[in-house]
Amino acid sequence: MRLLDKLPLTTALILAATLGLAPFLPEPHVWEKLRMLGAGELRAAIDIFDLVFHGSPWVVLAAKLGRMAQIRVAG
Repeated sequence: MRLLDKLPLTTALILAATLGLAPFLPEPHVWEKLRMLGAGELRAAIDIFDLVFHGSPWVVLAAKLGRMAQIRVAG
């Protein structure tokens, strides 16, 4: 939790906006992989890696926002 507390929100936002959405055209990889997952087509190892790689900044951002809300409520 300490690492998450030390991570600036702006850094998490920048990571999600850049790495999380790259490449921007024709569509973000994370969106493409989520569609593939929903359709049951996410089978290749590279596609699973892409989902984890481009999805992890969004998970970190969500965890950071959740931690900030938890601290606000408890504090």
